[in-house]
Amino acid sequence: MLIPVKKPIGPTSHDVVAMARRQLGTRKVGHAGTLDPLASGVLLLLSDEHTRLSNHLTASDKTYLAWVSFGGTTETLDAEGPLVEGSPPDPGELQERLPGTFGHFLELAEQVPPSYSAVKLAGVKGYEAARRGEELGLPSRPAGYAAIELLAVADSLAGLPAAFAPVKPGVYRPDPAGRTFELPAELAPLPTALLSVTVKAGTYIRAFARDLGGLLGCGAFLSGLVRTAAGRVTLEQCSPVDAIGSAPGLDPLAALKQQVITLDAGQAARVRQGQRLPLTFDGSAALVDEQGRLVAMAEALDGRMKLQAVFPAD
Repeated sequence: MLIPVKKPIGPTSHDVVAMARRQLGTRKVGHAGTLDPLASGVLLLLSDEHTRLSNHLTASDKTYLAWVSFGGTTETLDAEGPLVEGSPPDPGELQERLPGTFGHFLELAEQVPPSYSAVKLAGVKGYEAARRGEELGLPSRPAGYAAIELLAVADSLAGLPAAFAPVKPGVYRPDPAGRTFELPAELAPLPTALLSVTVKAGTYIRAFARDLGGLLGCGAFLSGLVRTAAGRVTLEQCSPVDAIGSAPGLDPLAALKQQVITLDAGQAARVRQGQRLPLTFDGSAALVDEQGRLVAMAEALDGRMKLQAVFPAD
């Protein structure tokens, strides 16, 4: 079962998984793409046999509304604090200079992750070392930015638009008649920018905020974050965490971006028995039966089909 959930501020992604295990009555629950405790929005849960789709879904692009405050920083690079104050820039200067930094990010192929992250070096997680006051010196890792748009700048977080509505699935823009999002408490009234950012898998928005501050020479941190889309799954499709047990779930094909190949009854039966077929296709694919049910995930390697995960008929 795939269940898109609106993660609130506060719990970790693992906490939400624990809630799902209790509500669904199964230990076999995971998620596709971590959200930090101070971030909210789309968290895709997977249960039972669908946990095997995790790698396919985690690899999807993610879209966010991001609030970045300038003129200070924090160890965690978000609003957890404490704040180390710097020299706040003029909001008008931010409005003028920020768009000129976007090209730098759109060309990136690698980025240094935050010290407070689950990235490991020599078997040690970054956040474990950081909490001990140690600096692992994490190396750059694959990252990528697909789109960045500046939506507004104000002299504080409180001065920015507070209501939003989707202009297309998963993409939100300020709208006085729209919905509001919970944000962390403001650490200080610093100049803050509101941005829409779409990134590739493995990219940290906290690193984006850090590097924005570095490029502008004033320090910056992420003061708020809402994930509005994870691949093809959008915030509009999500259920609250207290309704996980009654959520209808999502057809895997509505979440997967891979090409879909339909098998006849005989082919589907063979694949469900673990047999490979002489199919010709490029990259990865979702194999479905004549009823549109997911049979397997497969990829083509050197002209031969390799099964990555096989799913039962029921």
